[in-house]
Amino acid sequence: MTGPLIYLVACEPSGDALGAQLMRALTAETDGRARFCGIGGPEMQAAGLRSLFDPSELALLGILEVIPKFARVLARVRESVADIERSRPDVLVTIDSWGFTGRIHQRLARRGSPIPRVRYVGPQVWAWRPGRARQLARWIHRLLVLFPFEPPHFTRYGLATDWVGHPVIESGADRGDAARFRGRHGIPPEATILTVLPGSRAAEVAALLPMFRDTIGQIAAKVPGLHLAVPTVPGVEARVRAGVADWPWPTAVVVAASDRFDAFAASTAALAASGTVTLELALAGLPHVVAYRLHPVSAWLLRRLVRTRYVNLINVLLDRAVVSERLQQDCRPDILADDVNRLLIDPAARSAMRAQFKQAVAKLAPPGVLPSQAAARAVLAMVAAQPSG
Repeated sequence: MTGPLIYLVACEPSGDALGAQLMRALTAETDGRARFCGIGGPEMQAAGLRSLFDPSELALLGILEVIPKFARVLARVRESVADIERSRPDVLVTIDSWGFTGRIHQRLARRGSPIPRVRYVGPQVWAWRPGRARQLARWIHRLLVLFPFEPPHFTRYGLATDWVGHPVIESGADRGDAARFRGRHGIPPEATILTVLPGSRAAEVAALLPMFRDTIGQIAAKVPGLHLAVPTVPGVEARVRAGVADWPWPTAVVVAASDRFDAFAASTAALAASGTVTLELALAGLPHVVAYRLHPVSAWLLRRLVRTRYVNLINVLLDRAVVSERLQQDCRPDILADDVNRLLIDPAARSAMRAQFKQAVAKLAPPGVLPSQAAARAVLAMVAAQPSG
């Protein structure tokens, strides 16, 4: 029998990984009958999706970075809506990137489209722009969220919301092989390795990588023989490799997820751009420091909107400052170097951070089911709820 046709849209690397995980779970839940179309990156394409276009052009950053490309974004929205209506899927699932996917939902809702619309990953209305929850309730039929504290923010507006758990639980971040990483890159057993994660977007890499170089210079002065692991993603790999080409320290740039997790296992600490990767670091038990810097005007606007004390998800989950957050004016080489050196030199500081990571990770999934399974079942429930014929 022909299985359900599921239209997926994901633009960011993290959404692409989540989409691929969902596709595999949907395939398993339907005994291989599920069919896919839509928009996704390399991981979703490897899972069987033929993408309408390359979504990396839509992986935008701050408000000012979006404005010059706004006409292009709207053109892609129109193209996507037309393709969805032409494909007539059994369900539409969009993942993250609300600036783009939200406009798709809005247009379909205003046209009275009968296609069931599911949103996977809720906007962080608990952190900023709470009015967006009401907006979602008008434009989508069901929301799948990653964190246990999120559903009440949306159900209060009548939006069916399921906590399915965070996909990092299934990532394999806690199963890296330290010896394999050292052997592959010729790193002696006694050498200290620092993982450096400058972000998955071009604007992040441009803003952070030069500053990370200055930071590492100060770290290396106190940690002789330092080696660096720099995990990246295909969309910015060339930019990252060019940025580290003249670094005077032994540096291994890796792209595959398995290599990234091996790097985590081999490292003593990490310096990372703020984002989902910090949950991977926590699952791997790798102590880290978070850095981020936006365009000053984008940062000023966000400061006026943000309603939470923390940006790092570990800190948000535990409601306390477990991981150092160095943002904007505090995102400086001297401050970052002091934070990272403390983790590299002090075993007690690393041990204390790992203990708190375990508390946070325990909050990332409901008991008895994998996040991807829970998400797939919720999507298929939307299909089953539609009248036949």
